[in-house]
Amino acid sequence: MGNKKKNIIMNLKIENALISLSDKDNLLSLLKTLKKYKIKIISSGGTYKSIQKLGFKCTELSKYTGFKEMLDGRVKTLHPKIHAGILHDRQNRNHKKEMSKQKFPPIDLIVVNFYPFQQVVKNEKSSKNIVENIDIGGPTMVRAAAKNFKNVSIITNKQDYTLLINELNKNRGKTSLKFREKMSSKAFGLTAYYDAMISNWFNEKLKINFPERKIIFGKKLKKLRYGENPHQKGSIYVSDYNDKELGFKQLHGKELSYNNYNDIFSALSIIKSIKKGSGTVIIKHANPCGVSVKKDSLNSFKNAYSCDPSSAFGGVIACNYKISKKIALEITKNFLEVILASGFDNDSLKILKKKKNLRIIDISGYNSKNTLSIKTFDGSFLVQEKNMKIIDKKKLKCVTKLKPNKNELAEIEFAFNVSKYIKSNAIVLCNNFSTIGIGGGQPSRLDSCKIAIQKAKKFQPQKIKNSVAASDAFFPFSDGIKTLIEAGVKVIIQPGGSIRDKEVINVANKAKIKMLFSGVRHFNH
Repeated sequence: MGNKKKNIIMNLKIENALISLSDKDNLLSLLKTLKKYKIKIISSGGTYKSIQKLGFKCTELSKYTGFKEMLDGRVKTLHPKIHAGILHDRQNRNHKKEMSKQKFPPIDLIVVNFYPFQQVVKNEKSSKNIVENIDIGGPTMVRAAAKNFKNVSIITNKQDYTLLINELNKNRGKTSLKFREKMSSKAFGLTAYYDAMISNWFNEKLKINFPERKIIFGKKLKKLRYGENPHQKGSIYVSDYNDKELGFKQLHGKELSYNNYNDIFSALSIIKSIKKGSGTVIIKHANPCGVSVKKDSLNSFKNAYSCDPSSAFGGVIACNYKISKKIALEITKNFLEVILASGFDNDSLKILKKKKNLRIIDISGYNSKNTLSIKTFDGSFLVQEKNMKIIDKKKLKCVTKLKPNKNELAEIEFAFNVSKYIKSNAIVLCNNFSTIGIGGGQPSRLDSCKIAIQKAKKFQPQKIKNSVAASDAFFPFSDGIKTLIEAGVKVIIQPGGSIRDKEVINVANKAKIKMLFSGVRHFNH
């Protein structure tokens, strides 16, 4: 007897289905299957008309409940006959008695998708229209059906119609408990996602960056071959109202990996901080190993690459200009994983596509939207505003006897901007708006100085003399600045704020170099 009861719970016959859809695509095959198993359909509004137009019988919701929808459709499915039909436990005697007394039949299948809040937010500025597209009845029915998965099947995605059809055909008009539970999980994921978007919209509207409860929403764009390493699984998600793309377009090459995406995001952060049409950034393992800003695009590319060609091998290159035939020929001299650019002319694409595995990505349509950055760890996460500042001209102060000229001030800003994107402790050496040595990610600032100098001496020793150095944070001792001066650096920018600032200033004055305190720190941990 126990096993028989268990089987009844496991596989349940669907008698009545309620269908309420904003997106009415792909309905025909589902309706045919419901008709095949003599499943009665309840619906309302546009969905009711669509079902009738397709030639299928359907009971209008208001006729089913005996209650005409009101408040411009805000109240139609919010009715005891609907929710009791969904929520009652078919194995509970008291529930069965109450349902029988009220003459409420069970509703065994809910097929629902919501008002298009996402689409409206993307395309509308009117708060009134956006609020009107916050669905209430749909999510309420979905949550009710998902809670009662023991008895009810819930479908919230038109892509799952095929799964439902297969399930009904396999079980002769019934659904299994395993299927219902899986659909329930998806349903709760959808309602959480939907509510998260609404919550975030309100926070954005009210300019609340750090609400009491921070909800991160995301839709899976694709499963990746693996994560950082082959033994780790990975996927990429989009956290945006437009959750079907990332804003850039892959034109050629192998599928992007977890590490490719990580490098691409680092490259985009830097390239978007540089004046359009002039900058090249080279990334390796999420760190910049070459940055250049030149009026001539080809020179920009060559200068960025020559900063550290060893590290650039197998890296990611980002250009905020259109790739020409000349630049494409230069690119193909080197082994690279990914090229990002603000467009490609036809000749350049023909050349680049000869590299079968080279991932070619057009970023001309990409715009940075999020002003917050998030780092997760185990059961917690850190949220902060993105570092959008370079220098604060009110705080910028020359602390040495010698003062920088206008061109040096511009290059100081370029170098200090690059330092923002390098793991601390960061030291950037520049000459003529191109990096010549980068040191970062070291526990000691002195070590970062030595690495930056070592890189410059190895690849561009002639450019160290009279170069500019940027440090993301203050020098705790004078040893770092002495090392830079000995190498040939003539201008230094650093935040200042050390208890040994006076000692460091004295060393700079003695060496007759120029030094500025920015009053702004650029830690990047």
